[in-house]
Amino acid sequence: MWRSFFVAIGICLVILGVESLLLDRVILNLAEKSNSAPGLFNAPMKQREIVPRDWAPWSFLTSGAVMILYSGTLRKADGK
Repeated sequence: MWRSFFVAIGICLVILGVESLLLDRVILNLAEKSNSAPGLFNAPMKQREIVPRDWAPWSFLTSGAVMILYSGTLRKADGK
C-alpha cells in the first residue's frame, strides 16, 4: 500500500512540474456567491492568476522523481 501511495504522489508531482515548465501563468475563474437566483450563466466570476516561480518546476520534478525511485526500494506487500 505504501509503495503505490508514494508512486502516485511522485507521478502527481512530476506532472505538476511538467505543467509548470510548459505554462507561464494560470488564470482561474472563481464563482462568487451571490443572492440572485442560482443559474449556470448568471454567476459573477472573480479571476485569480497563478504565476509559478522559476525554481518551482524543477523542485516538483526532482521531488517527484525521488519519490518514484524511493518507492522502488520499499518491500512489496506480499505478507512476508
